[in-house]
Amino acid sequence: MSATSGIGIAPDLSHAFSQVVSDSATRFLKISIRNESLVPDGTTPVQGSLDDDLPRLQSILDDNVPAYVIVRLDRPSSSLLLVDYVPDTAKVRDKMLYASTRSALTKHLGSSSFADTLYATSKDDLTPEAYAAHRRHVAAPKPMSAREKEMADIKAAERQAGGSAYQGSASRSSPFGTGVGLNWAPDAEEALKNLAEVSEDTILTLTIEPASEMLSVVSVSPADVEDLGSKIPSSNPSFAFFRWHQAPSGPQIGPSLVHRCPIVFIYSCPSSSPVKHRMLYSSGSSSVYQTAKSALPAGLLASRKVETSDPSELSSSFLAAELGASNESSRTGTPASAGGFSKPRGPTRRPR
Repeated sequence: MSATSGIGIAPDLSHAFSQVVSDSATRFLKISIRNESLVPDGTTPVQGSLDDDLPRLQSILDDNVPAYVIVRLDRPSSSLLLVDYVPDTAKVRDKMLYASTRSALTKHLGSSSFADTLYATSKDDLTPEAYAAHRRHVAAPKPMSAREKEMADIKAAERQAGGSAYQGSASRSSPFGTGVGLNWAPDAEEALKNLAEVSEDTILTLTIEPASEMLSVVSVSPADVEDLGSKIPSSNPSFAFFRWHQAPSGPQIGPSLVHRCPIVFIYSCPSSSPVKHRMLYSSGSSSVYQTAKSALPAGLLASRKVETSDPSELSSSFLAAELGASNESSRTGTPASAGGFSKPRGPTRRPR
């Protein structure tokens, strides 16, 4: 089985995982990427409680090398925790490689096999105290977007004012037009931040998990601008961030000027995709763009979103036209012609 990053699953990994599932005496299974494959990298037996055994990860893991670790929990002993360990000090290529491979690993082993996932950027995140803080965070009420918080405050005020006012407002409210508050999976956040540091043309593709409305990574890979169409799904909507090291009308920019190069946000919505999916992505595209704009260094995200219903049309000239139209509009003060999803023309009026 191949991962979206091109990393394969070694046959002995499946065997090692099966042994962990069936053998309650194993506490840790370390998994690494070697020779373009996910391989088992050693097991550690149970010696005490989980809190007693967690400090042993300090010697099992390297300071600067990412890895996955499958951890057996105490209660119930059949429950497993997946640790995604990607230290901040790791090489950018390794960070992106592990981020884009994790979904393939969980799909191969079965995402239902894991009771929880812990994302660690240093060994300090893998202490008993850090894990306890993680569990408190998971159990805490989910954070609300500004819009959700505003609506909650309004409803609370209406309840205090009287039940009839609250019911009247509820009957008038409509879910349409309120947008979709998408949550970003930790691997998606990390992949976007890493995209700001890469020194080669790279595309990050994201998808929305419909059940949870969570934004997660589909793939991260080097990509030439003329090959973008092959990197973006052609039958389902998706969001992509393309790190483009070539100005739309300028020469190739060297690695020393990496932070002056734009990241282009691409919203792809093939016309053949399900209507429900198209509505979900359409309502979430603006929030995804604004979140990325806030998370990235100022000026790194291109000021115009690129929209397409046919990923095969993506090319250097297409992007240059879309981005250049935005620049020309800002200089002249006149609206630029919109690309992507244009409104069809109405019928011409017949002369009387």
